[in-house]
Parts: sequence; structure tokens; C-alpha cells
Amino acid sequence: MERWVEETLHDGFRVRLKVDKILFDSQTDHQQLVIFDNEDFGRVMMLDGVVQVSTRDEFVYHEMMAHVPLFAHGKAKKVLVVGGGDGGVLREVLRHPQVKSATLCEIDRSVIDLCRAHFPEISQGAYDDKRTRVVIAEGTKFVAETKDRFDAILVDSTDPIGPGAVLFTKEFYTRCRRALKPGGVLVTQNGLPFLQGPELKESVGYFHALFKDAYAYMATTPSYFGDAMAYGWASDDKKLRRHSCKKLAKRHEKAGAFPTRYWNPEVQVAAFALPNYVRNLVEA
Repeated sequence: MERWVEETLHDGFRVRLKVDKILFDSQTDHQQLVIFDNEDFGRVMMLDGVVQVSTRDEFVYHEMMAHVPLFAHGKAKKVLVVGGGDGGVLREVLRHPQVKSATLCEIDRSVIDLCRAHFPEISQGAYDDKRTRVVIAEGTKFVAETKDRFDAILVDSTDPIGPGAVLFTKEFYTRCRRALKPGGVLVTQNGLPFLQGPELKESVGYFHALFKDAYAYMATTPSYFGDAMAYGWASDDKKLRRHSCKKLAKRHEKAGAFPTRYWNPEVQVAAFALPNYVRNLVEA
């Protein structure tokens, strides 16, 4: 008998994925976690009824979450990833040779353990890199208490339901600002503007109150159904999101010109060219 799992994120919109093989289905200490194989998307992980990652298209999200801010900054040595227990953002951060330390703060240890077991091709040894530090803690608490200061903070969170909800509050963003070095950059997962516009508008509204530059950029990840994904952007350095393709290409070359499947300098520049319905959400 065929089995299908349904994504339940949106009130008026449902997507079902066929299950070829279930690998894990259980309640962790924090959330319902399901891992299964699907013919079209590969291996898929869902948390609380929402697709988090699939092996077929994970490169889009992870490359754009990591490379856009790090090539924009150009000199990031200390990076914090909040969430991201699958290790994909961490993997891409560590491809930048100037990064000396990468801290991953994840609330749910079981997500890390299960992803290392079932998705080793996503982290690709990132957890064993000597530059990696893993902290099991709630993100808002960590950024409030840490004495470290980071060049970039990348919030690879779930949607604002369950344990991820606190990562969309003004309190959390204020604490992130505290943990950033001068000239640092904050990037956040901010959902699908077509279906989750108020979420993006609220987050970037907080950024406008806290930072000199607040905006968003976009990229299309097929398994995030309903629109292109928006990434919130905040920094006190207004130049960071306005680099030319030529400058970004030079930084990529200096970093070793490592191969990418989605990101390139032209894509980075174009990602900030927002359609009007999104611009209206993020411009002050």
C-alpha cells in the first residue's frame, strides 16, 4: 500500500510526498521528525510536518545561506550558524579558507545525530573539521550569553512554529546584533513571501529598527513549495550587498574558486533584485 506524507505548514495549501522508504519516524525531545526516501527529491527530512531538507536540492539553500553573506563580507573569520543541524550551511561556511572558527548552535541534538547517520552527504565531514564547535542550546539564550563576537550570523531555522518561533522575534535579533562584530552581517531564513509575507515584513521591520541596512534576497529551492525562499539581510555596512560581479568573482578566486552548483557572482547580485511584491514587504 502506498504511503504519502503531507506538509502542513500553510493553512490553505497542502503538498504530499510519496514515501518509498521510511528511515525514521518519531517524536524527539523538541519536535516530530520524519526521514524518508522519495523518488523525485531523494532523501527528505520533515520536522513537525514541514520539509526541512532534501538531498536533491539542498545545495541551493545551503550555498545561498552561506556564500552570499561570506563573499559579501570578504573577511569573515568567525561565523555562527543558529540551527542548521543537517550540517549543510556549516559545510559551505567551511569552504571559505579565511574562516577560522564556525560555531553551530542547535537546540536538538537528535537532529544532528540523525542527519549524520542518514544524510552524511550533506555535512560531508563538517562536524569533524577542527574549526567546528557544536553548542547544544536554544539560540536566543546562546546569543544573549556568549562572549564571542562573530563576523556573520546565519540563522538556518525552522519556520516560526514550535521551537523555531523564538528565532523570529525582535528580542532574538537584538541579541544577534549584540553578538556581531562591527561591520558584521546577519542572514535569516524568512520563508516564502507569496505565502508568508507578514513573516518577512515583520522580520525586516525589526532589522530596520536595529541596523543601518535591512533588506532580503531570494533563491528557488524546489522542495520549499509555494515560492522562492526569502533570506533576511541585516548589517550596518550598506556596501556589503552592493558589490559588483567582478569584485565577488575576485573574492571567489582568492578563496580557491571552489566549485558550486547554484551560487555564482551573477546569481548573488541578481538575488537582491526583488520583484515588487517582495520589495513592498521589505523596504522601509
